Amino acid sequence: MLFPQVGLKSEDLSSLDQFRKLALKSNRLDKETLQESDKNLLDKLHLYSGKYLKKAAALLFYNDPEKYITGAYIKIGFFETDSELIYQDEVHGNLFEQIDKIMDLVFTKYLRAYISYDGIYRVETFPVPKEAFREGILNAIAHKDYASGVPIQISVYDDKLMIFNNGYLHSGWTITTLLEKHSSQPYNPDIANAFFRATLIETWGRGIEKIQNACKKEGFPLPEISFDGSGFWLKFTYKESLSRIAPEMTEEMSEEMSDIIIRILRKNPAMSLKEVAQLVHKSSRTIERTVKKLKKDGKIDRIGPKKGGYWKVIEEVN
Repeated sequence: MLFPQVGLKSEDLSSLDQFRKLALKSNRLDKETLQESDKNLLDKLHLYSGKYLKKAAALLFYNDPEKYITGAYIKIGFFETDSELIYQDEVHGNLFEQIDKIMDLVFTKYLRAYISYDGIYRVETFPVPKEAFREGILNAIAHKDYASGVPIQISVYDDKLMIFNNGYLHSGWTITTLLEKHSSQPYNPDIANAFFRATLIETWGRGIEKIQNACKKEGFPLPEISFDGSGFWLKFTYKESLSRIAPEMTEEMSEEMSDIIIRILRKNPAMSLKEVAQLVHKSSRTIERTVKKLKKDGKIDRIGPKKGGYWKVIEEVN
C-alpha cells in the first residue's frame, strides 16, 4: 500500500531522529547515510515505491500512523477470567514509540516483581523476563498483518500473560518449523529491516530462540506458541501467581485506599466492586478485602441485592 497523501513534514517524523541515533550506535548504517535528508534516508531504507512512501514508513516513523492504517496499535488488558476484564489500556503512536510505551506500561502497571535480596542488594524478578517479553512484542510487530485492522493484543492474568498477533504461517510451515532453526522470513520485511538497522532485532530468524533462551537463563517455563487460524498466540506461564507475590498493603496504604473507595462510592453508589477495581487499577481481591473492612468498621453498607442495589456511605456525626 502506498501513501501519496503523506508528506515529509519534520514534525510528523520525530522518530527518525531516534532511529538515526540507534542506527549510528549499531554501525548497521554508515554515518554518511544517516546524515542525509529525511527523504534520502527513507529511500535508502527502501521505504519508497516510485515517488510514494510505503505503508511501513507511516508505521515506523509517523506520529499518528492510525490516520492511514486502521488497528495499528497495541491493546492490553488485565483479566480476572477470560470473560472478566478488570482494566485495560491502549498504546498508540509509531512502532518505535509503541515498543517503549508497552515495555514501561507492562512492567510498571500490569506485572509485579518478586522482591528478594542477594546479600545487601535488592533483586526484582518479574513473572515474565523483560528480554523475552520484548522479543515477543518485536516478533508480533514484525509479523503482524497490518491490512487486517486488528491490533496486537496482550492479555494479562494472575497466572499467565498472552500476546496475540494477527499474522500467518508461511506456506508449508508449522509451529514446529518456528521452534527449529529456520530462515528469516518476516511478514513485514521493510519493518524488520528498519528494526535490524536500529539493533532491535536480528535477521536470522532467531526471535523465538531468543525468547526461549531468555526464559531458560532466568529459570522460567518455556512459553507456548500456537496458531489458531486467526493469528499467533505466545503464552508465558508464571512461576508464581501475581496475587502471591503482591506486596502486603501497609496500614498507610490501606487507609489511603479506604478513603479513595469511600469517595468513589459516595459519588457513584450504584458502582460495582469490579468497576471500582478497574477505576483504581487494583485487583478485585484488594477492593473486596478493603470493602469488607469498611463494612465491619461501619463506614459503608450495602443496600439491596448485588444487582440493582447500591452502596450507602455512613457519614460520621460530630
